[in-house]
Amino acid sequence: MGKTADLTAVQKAIIDTLKQEGKTQKEISERIGCSQSAVSRHLSGKSVGRKNCGRKRCTTTRGDRTLRKIVEKGRFQTLGDLRKQWTESGVETSRATVHRRVQEMGYRCRIPQVKPLLNQKQRQKRLTWATEKQHWTVAQWSKVLFSDESKFCMSFGNQGARVWRKTGEKEMPKCLKSSVKYPQSVMVWGAMSAAGVGQLCFIKGRVDAASYQEILEPFMLPSAERLYGDEDFIFQHDLAPAHSAKTTDKWFTDHGITVLNRPANSPDLNPIENLWDIVKRKLRDARPNTLDELKAAIEASWASIRPQHCHRLIASMPSRIEAVISAKGFPTKY
Repeated sequence: MGKTADLTAVQKAIIDTLKQEGKTQKEISERIGCSQSAVSRHLSGKSVGRKNCGRKRCTTTRGDRTLRKIVEKGRFQTLGDLRKQWTESGVETSRATVHRRVQEMGYRCRIPQVKPLLNQKQRQKRLTWATEKQHWTVAQWSKVLFSDESKFCMSFGNQGARVWRKTGEKEMPKCLKSSVKYPQSVMVWGAMSAAGVGQLCFIKGRVDAASYQEILEPFMLPSAERLYGDEDFIFQHDLAPAHSAKTTDKWFTDHGITVLNRPANSPDLNPIENLWDIVKRKLRDARPNTLDELKAAIEASWASIRPQHCHRLIASMPSRIEAVISAKGFPTKY
């Protein structure tokens, strides 16, 4: 062992023990294999660790603070963007150094969560709705038949932009990517409850009040009968124009069905969204090549969803409500 090397905790303990036994510093150094001066420094309390080796840090604390401000100004910037702005502030460095510094600050380059872009009015409606349901029990939520439409496409393109964020910042508004609706190949209507999933309906064309009621009669009613039997249930959907039309309201009244309207742009308040995600993940593995293959893959994935999984999702509703209240109407992790 070299004279400048640090002593380990075990070596220090042995030195102390041998010293108590009356051994000389030379005997101790020979016994543990270090220099006599290292033993002397330890016994005198003057032992210090070796100084850091390697290149001198090429950026200053002040420069690092500037980089932090640049990152916070725009979380979706590339390393090239960050380096350019840092250089313009007077810090000449490489992309590798920029990457090391942002990682030292706790940022990691991640695929952003895609959440609806909510305005103040929508956030307030979400908060009001959640507050009204704050004391609902899991048993009450189990009486709700959740429904939704979802679009599926043949393309499974790249994952798009990345965002710089720290641990725990996954749901922060400035780290979210706003979702944008775009045309896709197939639109599907489905429903689920704590007892399992209902029937799927593949929708052709635009959904208006008339076509929506044509979904309810042959698909929703049989699903409700299978999942609830003769028990009463509450039907949940959002406030899309076809759902809130007067003729649709009359249809529910005529059938004696209670309706629970969900706030707009609130997928986190509808557990069926989690089931759509399951289906879409399985589609990425199946890679259907034709429209018929796509439909078959959707139906197979939907049929594989277990009732126990549905029950767990419904049981999460009280937590979802609390999350919306805590977030003051902003999107949550659900």
